[in-house]
Amino acid sequence: MNLKYNTLLAVDDNPAILTAVKICLKGVFENIITLSKPDTILTVLQQEDIDVILLDMNFSLGVNSGQDGMIWLQTIHRRHPNIPVVLITAYADVKLAVRALKNGATDFVTKPWDNDELIRVLKDAIDKSKEVAPLVEVEKQHVQKVVDSCHGNMTKAADLLGITRQTLYRKLSQ
Repeated sequence: MNLKYNTLLAVDDNPAILTAVKICLKGVFENIITLSKPDTILTVLQQEDIDVILLDMNFSLGVNSGQDGMIWLQTIHRRHPNIPVVLITAYADVKLAVRALKNGATDFVTKPWDNDELIRVLKDAIDKSKEVAPLVEVEKQHVQKVVDSCHGNMTKAADLLGITRQTLYRKLSQ
């Protein structure tokens, strides 16, 4: 897929990281916006057409839990669910990566990164966000999500969806 890569928003509290991102991705993106604090992310997202966000996980001095990044990930996804977010951190562990992906991150990159890998991850995130899934598949995923949130209680899931249990079973088997 040969899509055009317009604008990247990179958010990291380390100016050296932002400079490295600009150098690494200069030939890939037409526009690279950098923020050293996440406070203005939502303002930038209202003013700019962003293709992908590269978001650091830690912004509080001395705290490496990744909680800052998770909070901003959720905030971004509530307001702009179609913009892919790739998280980046120097303090990665498998649990944090899994949690980030479950919370809607498109991917996860560790510092220091491999330039080719970072470029691939960001391009893949954009390409994937542009793909259009068939309506039947989207509906099936939504129905499954509701069933999962009801812990398998099909009656409750059918009620939440406003359909009969028979229709629910049919949608799950499609």
